[in-house]
Amino acid sequence: MSLLFKNLRIHQVFGANTDVGKTIFTTALVRASASIQDAVFYLKPVSTGPMQDADDEHIKQFAGKHRGKVQASCLFRYSDPVSPHLAARLDAQRKGQEVSVPSDQSFVNSVAKHVQSCASRLSSYAHMYVETAGGIHSPTLSGTTQVDSYRPLFLPTILIGDSKLGGISSTISSYESLLLRGYIVDCIMLFRDEYYRNWEYLIPYFAEKGIHVATVDPPPPRLDDVRHNWASTENYYDTIVPSSRDGSIFDTVTHLDTCHTRRLDDLHSMPRRTLESIWWPFVQHGLVKEEKDVAVIDSASGDFFSIYKGHSMQPESIPSSPSTDSMLELQFDGSASWWTQTLGHSNASLALAAAKAAGRYGHVMFPRATHLPALHLAERLVHHGPGKGWATRAYFSDDGSTAMEVAIKMALRAYSVRNGGRLDSAMRKNLGILGLKGSYHGDTIGAMDACEEGVYTCEWHDAKGYWFDPPSIGIRNGEVHITLPSAVAAETTSGSEDIQAQSLSWAYNVAERLKTPLADVYRTFIRRTLQRLRESGQPPLAALIIEPLVMGAGGMIFVDPLFQRVIIDVAREDSTADRPNHSAEWSGLPVIFDEVFVGLYRLGMESCGPLLGVNPDISVNAKILTGGVVPLAVTLASDSIFQAFLSENKTEALLHGHSYTAHAVGCEVANETLRIVESIKQSDDWNVARQAWDASCTSEDPAAIWSLWEPEFVHRLSTQPSVKEVMSLGTVLVIKFEDGRGYTSDAAERLLLPIKDCIPRGADGAQNQPFGIHFRTLGNVAYFMTSLNTSLETVRRIQDRLSEALGPS
Repeated sequence: MSLLFKNLRIHQVFGANTDVGKTIFTTALVRASASIQDAVFYLKPVSTGPMQDADDEHIKQFAGKHRGKVQASCLFRYSDPVSPHLAARLDAQRKGQEVSVPSDQSFVNSVAKHVQSCASRLSSYAHMYVETAGGIHSPTLSGTTQVDSYRPLFLPTILIGDSKLGGISSTISSYESLLLRGYIVDCIMLFRDEYYRNWEYLIPYFAEKGIHVATVDPPPPRLDDVRHNWASTENYYDTIVPSSRDGSIFDTVTHLDTCHTRRLDDLHSMPRRTLESIWWPFVQHGLVKEEKDVAVIDSASGDFFSIYKGHSMQPESIPSSPSTDSMLELQFDGSASWWTQTLGHSNASLALAAAKAAGRYGHVMFPRATHLPALHLAERLVHHGPGKGWATRAYFSDDGSTAMEVAIKMALRAYSVRNGGRLDSAMRKNLGILGLKGSYHGDTIGAMDACEEGVYTCEWHDAKGYWFDPPSIGIRNGEVHITLPSAVAAETTSGSEDIQAQSLSWAYNVAERLKTPLADVYRTFIRRTLQRLRESGQPPLAALIIEPLVMGAGGMIFVDPLFQRVIIDVAREDSTADRPNHSAEWSGLPVIFDEVFVGLYRLGMESCGPLLGVNPDISVNAKILTGGVVPLAVTLASDSIFQAFLSENKTEALLHGHSYTAHAVGCEVANETLRIVESIKQSDDWNVARQAWDASCTSEDPAAIWSLWEPEFVHRLSTQPSVKEVMSLGTVLVIKFEDGRGYTSDAAERLLLPIKDCIPRGADGAQNQPFGIHFRTLGNVAYFMTSLNTSLETVRRIQDRLSEALGPS
C-alpha cells in the first residue's frame, strides 16, 4: 500500500530517540511549507498522554500566520502517557475485554486511508508530514516496532537525530535500522547543541553517504507561565522559519521537494531506459514494444509489489494537472517471484541475518574450510530436514540449475564406479537419464540435457535418456480424476484414459494404492518399456530424475504419485550390476529428487519422500531455502553416493564448484528462514487450512495433503465452463483452461487479464486496501502461489477476484 502522489509530497518523521525534537522540527517544516504551498497536512497517527500535550495540538497552536492552510489530525488517541502498545492495552481493558487492540494491518490501513483522503481534497501542490511516536523502534499499538509497522506504507523519511549525550550512536544506529528495511532516508535533522556538538561529527559522516543534514539552534527552555511560554516558543519558530524564507528549514523543504521530483522522474523514465538496456529472461522482446507494458516495481512488502502506474496514464494527465490518485498501486505477487518467496518481501529478520553474515564474513573461501552459517545449515538439512534418515552430506551451490548439474555429476559418477567393468569411455560419455516428459531442471546446458527437447532447450542441447509420458491428477467438475497416457490406458482392463479417484486424499495415499491393479499396470508398462530400450541398444540409463508430485516449468503437471513411486521401485531393480554390499546403498539406478520447486513446504510438506514412501539417493533444494533474499542451493547425497568420489586420487574428487560456494550470507539467511518456517508450521492459519481439507490432518503428518486455498473454492473453480481442470497443494493453485495449444496458448493470460487491475477503491471492503494480482502463465495454464505466511484473509480476497473474473459457474 505504498503511497506516492504527483502533487502531494509526503514525508514521514522518525526520531533517533524520544525527546529529540520531532514535533519541533515537524512544526518548523509545516510552517515553512505553509508559507509556500496552498495546503499542508500533518498527521500524528498515535498520540498518548494529556490532550494539552498532544503533538497535533502543538502544530495547530504554532502553525504561524498561515495556520489556515494547515490541517492537523490524529487517528488513535490515548490518555495514558505511556508507550502506544501499553496505552492501547490499558484503554482496551477500561472499555472491556471485547475491545481489541488494532492490528498492524488495520493500523496501517487507517493511516493509508487518511493520506488518500487528504490527497483527494487537493486542488494544487501540497506537502504532508506524518510524525511517529518516540524512537524508531518504539512499539506501535500491536507491539510491533514502528520501523516495521509503518514499512508497508514506504513513505520517504526524515530522521530527527539525537543532539544529546550518546546521540551520535543512536542517530547512526537509527539510520542503519531504516536502511536495513529499505526506507528512503531523504534528510537528517538535529539541533545544533553547543555542548555535545554532535552535529559536527554527523554532518560530514552523512555527507559521505550523500545524505542531506540540516541543523538549527535548540528551542528555549519551557516556561511555567503559559502566555510567556507561548510567546517564547512563537519567537523561536519565527527565528528558525523567518518570513524571508531563507535558512536551514527552507533549504530542507526545497531539498525534500527535489527528492520527490527526482523519484517521480526516475520512475517515469524507467520503462524507456529498461527497454533500451535490459534483456529479460523468458520474454520475447518483439512483443513488448510499449512503455506501458513494463511493470515498474518501486518497492515490495509482504506479499505485494508496489507498482508505478504513472507511465501507463494518458500523457495529458501527467504534466501539470493535480492528481488525487496514488501513482503506485498494490499488486499481489502471484508467482511468489518465480517461486522464491517464503516469508514475503522485505522481511526484517532475513535482512538482519544477511547483514549479520555480511558484516562478520562477507564471502570466504570454502574448500577445506568451514564457518558456522554453512555448518549449521548443513547439519539442519542433513539430520533434521529433508535429508533426515538417508542423507549424510550437503553440497552447496548457487541456484537450482547448478545444484542439479552437481546432482547429475554425482549420479553419473556413482553409476560409472558401480558399473565400471561394463562401460568403455564412449559409453560413459553417452550415459542417459530416465525421467518424465515435461521435466525441467534448469537452464544450464547439462540440466537441459537431462530433459527431452522442448521450448526451453537450445542449439547445444543433446537430450540423453528416455522420458515416460506420466499420468496426472486434476480436479474436474468437482471430482478428482487420474488421466492416463494412451499407451498406459491401453494396458488397463477398461482401456479408458480417465479414472475417477475416490478422493484427493485417496489419490495421494501411495501405500494403499500400491495394492491396486493400476500399480501393476504401471509396473508392467515401465518394465516392458525399459527392457525394450535395453534390447534396442540405446546407451545405458544411469540415473532416474523426477520432480516429485508437481512438474513446475513443464506446465504445472500434478503427476500421479503412484506412477512416480512405481518408476522409482522399478529403477532400483538391479538386474545388470552386482548387488551392493550394504542395504543402505543404492541399487539399479541412483534416484535424484529435484525438489527445487516443491520442497521445503511449498506443497505443505518438507519433502515429498514421506508421501511417496521412499527416499532419494540425491536431492536438490533451492528457491524457498533463502526466503527469496539471496541465491543459494544445496544438493544432499547419501553416503553411498559420497563414497563413489572418495579416494586418495585428487582427480577422482567432485571437481565442481563456484566462487561463492557456501556463501555465508546465503547460509545465514537460510538458517533464519528455516527457523521461522518451523513456527509457521504451527500457526493458526495453517491449522485452519489443514482442518478445512481434512479434519484429521495435523502438523505432525509429514505426508498430509492440504492447501492454503479453500477446498470449496477449488472445487467450485473446477466447474467453470472455461476451466479444464484445477489442482491445489500447499501454497500452489493451478488452473488449466480449455485450449489445446499448450505453451503457445494465450487463453490463461486473456481470461484472467481483469485481475491484474486494482479494484476501484471502496469496492473491496472498508478495512482493506485494494490490489491487483501479478501472475505468470504457462500457455493455457495459470498458476498462483502464496508465501508460506500469507494470511488466509489475503487468500480469500484473491479467490474472490478469480471467481469474479471467471464468472459464475
